[in-house]
Amino acid sequence: MDRIAIDGLWGRTVQKVAGSPAFARVGPHVVPPVDRALHRLTGGRVLLSRALLPGLVLTTTGRRSGLSRESPLMCVPEPEGTWLVLGSNFGQTHHPAWTANLLARPEASISYGREDIPVTAELLEGEARATAWDRATAIWPTFDRYAARAERQIRVFRLHRT
Repeated sequence: MDRIAIDGLWGRTVQKVAGSPAFARVGPHVVPPVDRALHRLTGGRVLLSRALLPGLVLTTTGRRSGLSRESPLMCVPEPEGTWLVLGSNFGQTHHPAWTANLLARPEASISYGREDIPVTAELLEGEARATAWDRATAIWPTFDRYAARAERQIRVFRLHRT
């Protein structure tokens, strides 16, 4: 599947819709389940959101349940062989559960393309977070709209291969 140009007509339209308060109420209930199902059905080849952005499926361990939890996420692949993921939660006021899972147990795994990779998550703060934020908003400017609406600091993690 080819990517839609983020600065093209469709890309700008998707950004406008994705950044809206209405989508923040609906998106978390629709996009992740669709992406999880497509990912499973296609053996990791397809994520709907990957048509526009780089993406991965993060598997964490539930901090309370101890169960495996899959979260399809937009990511920023870095030249160093790491990935940035942001807990924007579509601009909702609460952090997504996967971020709390990583804080409790930073060991996780990702499905990136057709590869399953064990990773360790690092919560970024200060200048490292600011640099990562700039990298992420260069790919998906809608993160700034999410941050303005969220009333919290969006957690930014760097995922390192282990």
